[in-house]
Amino acid sequence: MFEWLKTLLFPTEDPSVIQSLVTIMLAIGTGVFFGRLKMGKITFGVSAVMFTGLILGHFGYRMNEEIFDFIRDFGLILFVYGIGLQVGPSFFSSFRNEGLKFNILAVSTVLFGGFITFLLFKFTGVSIENLVGIMSGAVTNTPGLGAAKNTIVELKNQFPDKTFDDPTIGYAITYPLGVFGIIGVIILSKVLLKIHPDVEMRKFRMNKINREEPLVHKKLRVTNPQYFGIPLGEVINSIGHEIVVSRLKHSGEVSVFSPKLDTELQDRDVLMIVGKDADLEDFIKKVGRPSTDSFIESDSDINKKNIFVTKPSAVHKTLSDLDLYNAYDVKVTRVFRASKEMIPRPSLELFYGDILRVIGTDQGIKEAEKIIGNQEKKLIEPDFLSLFGGLLIGIIVGSIPLVIPGLPIPLKLGFAAGPLIVALLISRYGGISFIHSYINNGATYFMKDLGICLFFAAVGIHAGEGFYENFIKYNGWLWILYGSAVTFIPLILMVIVGRFFLKINYLQLVGIMSGSYTDPAALSFSTNYLDSDIPIQSYAQVYPLVTIARIFTASLLILLLT
Repeated sequence: MFEWLKTLLFPTEDPSVIQSLVTIMLAIGTGVFFGRLKMGKITFGVSAVMFTGLILGHFGYRMNEEIFDFIRDFGLILFVYGIGLQVGPSFFSSFRNEGLKFNILAVSTVLFGGFITFLLFKFTGVSIENLVGIMSGAVTNTPGLGAAKNTIVELKNQFPDKTFDDPTIGYAITYPLGVFGIIGVIILSKVLLKIHPDVEMRKFRMNKINREEPLVHKKLRVTNPQYFGIPLGEVINSIGHEIVVSRLKHSGEVSVFSPKLDTELQDRDVLMIVGKDADLEDFIKKVGRPSTDSFIESDSDINKKNIFVTKPSAVHKTLSDLDLYNAYDVKVTRVFRASKEMIPRPSLELFYGDILRVIGTDQGIKEAEKIIGNQEKKLIEPDFLSLFGGLLIGIIVGSIPLVIPGLPIPLKLGFAAGPLIVALLISRYGGISFIHSYINNGATYFMKDLGICLFFAAVGIHAGEGFYENFIKYNGWLWILYGSAVTFIPLILMVIVGRFFLKINYLQLVGIMSGSYTDPAALSFSTNYLDSDIPIQSYAQVYPLVTIARIFTASLLILLLT
């Protein structure tokens, strides 16, 4: 009676598409469930899907060959594209601060791991395909494995008579080592270096205060006769700070208005100014003194509102192009983009999804909304035209053959690096034509996690087929030993160099360690273990460049040594 259900749920050697989809759902569903369980302070998250896939594959579950490649590659594309959009803005801006130092350390660790893999190839007799799989698993780098498999496919097409080993086997054997290895180094380094998270947190905050000041607002009363009768724009230029004067009230009056740059200052005028604290303090000291006038904050004459940039006519226009003040008597006082607060310079180019904080009259703000959009509902709804347009460009970029002298075939960025690079550039420049970078956080996380779950499930199920036999055949314990060299040697060297030579805050260093090994499980552990979200920031700063470096390292090792 229930034969149909047995056929659907139980393993078979020649599964249909429906049976394959059921197998994928089983792997993802059970993996997510077990990934939420805690082992002390450790949770594996979606990484557990890889392990459940291995178990299902070991017990006979299979996938239809017609959809296996699609699910694996499409999952990888979604994952890396989501990562690129998520970390792109902070990735580029970080290079003006500590990002360059962090990325040099992280990429050096990647290259050192590649060098160790090369030495293992020279002295162990293991094929480079298997060693690249061991390397990718030992550093939990999924895109590197994807790039290696794509490179092998290209080589098979070029040399059909040549046989190649499957790097997935080595990846599956050493992946658990990579997950537990970095967690072990985090615990051990904290103990040996006598790290106190509270102390590191205080050091980080002091350093950030000195490096990045938030925007604040202050009140100023004009008392310096030097500036009486001088246009506001000339005063700001002469003092030389980037500030915005959002409101002005003449002495003895109660009306408040947003001044133009040619508004002349008068004795005892009260100004509301916005900028960095140190700049405002210096401006107040030169122009007058702090004010306690409360009427300047009155909303009776002018109102404050946040407006979302959603209309195509405003996207990629500068604030000077829109000229909101002269057109509608509305002044932009701040711009928010990807959780970052910015001074509204006239040359600032607006991106889709930016938030403008404006002040002006009700009628003026309504007119400005017609130009800017402010349709918050559009930001909640997924823009599939933009999303799949970006994915299409990423696939095209990843498929471009790069001819390098000495290599048997042209090098391609592949499905991992191509979409990642395109997503980074789109997020940096706000989009290309109708393709924009804004996707709300919930949709980004969904796309990223769905993609990695599909990839892990497909790879795990495929690797689970004959996993035990392969472990015995290839002397799995020896491969774990080789993987240990790739896992621990670069990581320990990173801790020594980063802590003692580059003087990196330990909370940030842990994020760099997790990012260098592209290990979300280690990142999740570190945030719980250290009770801090700081590792997430440095993880995001190094992840894109590390991913690209690991993709190229895996591809080049196979191209040069097969």
